[in-house]
Amino acid sequence: MKTELGPNEQITKDGRANAQRGLEAVGGHLYLTDHRLIFESHAFNVQRGATILDLADIVAVEPAWARLLGFIPLVPNSIKVVLRSGRDYRFVVSNKSQWIADISAALENKAVG
Repeated sequence: MKTELGPNEQITKDGRANAQRGLEAVGGHLYLTDHRLIFESHAFNVQRGATILDLADIVAVEPAWARLLGFIPLVPNSIKVVLRSGRDYRFVVSNKSQWIADISAALENKAVG
């Protein structure tokens, strides 16, 4: 992981993932910490870099479809993360139900803490 963690920030889950960025499905790695959701792309993608979402900004996480060319539904193996701003991010992950449960639990813990 290249993204620097904050003081007392802990990784609670990680796995390979693709982020839907426009027409490109960007390969990389998704990390869930007790403060953020972080996607880091592999170096060989056209679109590179990290997407960092603070848990405090996330209002919903739900099942979604992977999309060809950014709009044609293909396979229901994605999660959609919705921010307070209304913007959403989609990630193709293995075991999407577990990712949704883990992110939801992290959001709940943030709300209580």
